[in-house]
Amino acid sequence: MKNLKFIIAGVFFTLHTLELHAQNEFTIEKKYTQTTKKFLKKSKIKAAFERIALLDPTTLKRHIELTEIEAPPFKEARRAKVFADYFKTLGMDSVWIDTEGNVLGLLQGSEGNRTVALDAHLDTVFPEGTEVKVRIENDTLYAPGIGDDTRGLSMLLTLLETIKTEQIQPKDNLLFVGSVGEEGLGDLRGVKHLFRSGGPSIDAWIAIDGGAIGRVNNKGLGSYRYRITFSGPGGHSWGAFGLANPHHALGQAITNFVQTADAYTRKGPKTSYNVGVISGGTSINSIPFESVMEIDIRSVDPARLEVMESLLEDAVNQALLDQNQRKRRGPELTVKIDKIGNRPSGELSDQLPLVQRTLAATQAFGVTPYLTRGSTNSNIPIAKGIPAVTIGRGGDGGNAHSLDEWWTNKEGHKAIQLALLILLMEAGME
Repeated sequence: MKNLKFIIAGVFFTLHTLELHAQNEFTIEKKYTQTTKKFLKKSKIKAAFERIALLDPTTLKRHIELTEIEAPPFKEARRAKVFADYFKTLGMDSVWIDTEGNVLGLLQGSEGNRTVALDAHLDTVFPEGTEVKVRIENDTLYAPGIGDDTRGLSMLLTLLETIKTEQIQPKDNLLFVGSVGEEGLGDLRGVKHLFRSGGPSIDAWIAIDGGAIGRVNNKGLGSYRYRITFSGPGGHSWGAFGLANPHHALGQAITNFVQTADAYTRKGPKTSYNVGVISGGTSINSIPFESVMEIDIRSVDPARLEVMESLLEDAVNQALLDQNQRKRRGPELTVKIDKIGNRPSGELSDQLPLVQRTLAATQAFGVTPYLTRGSTNSNIPIAKGIPAVTIGRGGDGGNAHSLDEWWTNKEGHKAIQLALLILLMEAGME
């Protein structure tokens, strides 16, 4: 039996390894490798890399400053103002905050036929009132949001300062973006606004988010999110016994859904589901008047999200019917299903020029690049077929989305140099 366990574990490990290997079977065309080498020989690129290294203490200072400005979901305005002020101080050609709250800065290209966007998100997952003072222990910074994604914001400022100081003239327009609403129920609202009909013209998108140098995200992981609310009259647990109970209905809905969702997700393209939040009720001896849950469903295949939505609706409606049939008196329960999140999925070919340039540039830094699928701001342009990648913010970090999130400046400047190289290879330079 012991040997059998080892065999089964080995099979699962092998399958997982094969899946990762398949995802990272790609080739970098020789022309992109050669272009990368040519860029690295340019005197302005060499000077820019030196400038980025010299600015390391300044980058870190801004990193800490921005981290210590709260930016909870839907309340990014205070951090946005400081970020926009930095854009102005550092010489951005034009700066504005759009109606959704995104901070935008434009550097005019010498030709200006295209616009290449460089993004980091302003918001964090943490609610208003969270202590965001940065604690420094040895060489490690601790604070909520220190790596995700405040480091990305400080990188954008250093990139801007470097481009202006070294008098680098891109051929295409460069649009620097401090976006809102990347996390949680923000539902990528900032980037959705940018790519709306009638929004600014963006021809290529580069997002900086979590992870080390090497990450090249060219696939969007789609997700649907729901808030399910069962409602009833509520009452005393003894005196009103017999009324339909919203909690009972919610519990049954979860059981129904998990049974059918488990069976469906065991086969086919990877799909996940999670009941992440449950709330409602006033006391142990009260029949609640409301019971609420929030559910996250993800899949690499958009069609499977639709199937999962149907399974969820059936599970909820069956629970409602069953609990209303069980009631002994009073009005029936009602239920409301709200879709509170919709992140589209999609894939871009690894042969796309932006992806190829990113892979070649990453390799030039002595790192083996790897392709990933994730839920980032790049989901929106990827789903629209617009060239987009998400790259890592570098350094070393961990415990993202937790109060003890940490980040260490382990050659953090290299991620900034890499971002500059990718940006200029995509936009071109005089």
